[in-house]
Amino acid sequence: MPTKKAIPSVYQLKITLLGIDPQIWRRIQVPSTVSLSSLHDLLQAVMGWTNSHLQFEKDGKYWGVPGDDGFDDDIEVINESRVPVEQVLKAEGDSMVYVYDFGDDWRHDVVLEKIVASDTPTKPVCLAGERRCPPEDVGGPHGYQEFLEVVFQPGHEEFEEYREWAGNPVHAEEFDVGTVNKTLSRMRWPVRQRRR
Repeated sequence: MPTKKAIPSVYQLKITLLGIDPQIWRRIQVPSTVSLSSLHDLLQAVMGWTNSHLQFEKDGKYWGVPGDDGFDDDIEVINESRVPVEQVLKAEGDSMVYVYDFGDDWRHDVVLEKIVASDTPTKPVCLAGERRCPPEDVGGPHGYQEFLEVVFQPGHEEFEEYREWAGNPVHAEEFDVGTVNKTLSRMRWPVRQRRR
């Protein structure tokens, strides 16, 4: 008689973009078995990024796309598509760092807030968040701070240039959880792994 397949726990994660004040953050729920590769796709969608270089870091270990990691050969990068999040974050309060865009070096603190038992399979969902993510290629946290100082001062000499570059109007404080969840509902879960 076939045994019933175990349903994975649900991980509630809080993702906070480091180096930005006031904070830009998201709270999501994902199956504990989701691969780090799929978690990357999920973080891209909930934060609003456009999918440049990435990696996960914890305790001196690195997960990403081997050969596409920006490191010298002396640092081992574990293939993210083969590792479920539950192998890295094992208990409530555990955390890791998600690095996005090696040029801008956006660092995200990913904290396992809660492990929830589930009776039915779950799809990823965004529960809450605050503030829109910075524009791509703005220069990391320092560049984003400079951007904010210019883009909301019409008298600044670089105001028009920044507005044109970033798109007009700029809504740094906006975050719409409904829009994010519509995006997530259109994605296939588990996300089909990208060819490496």
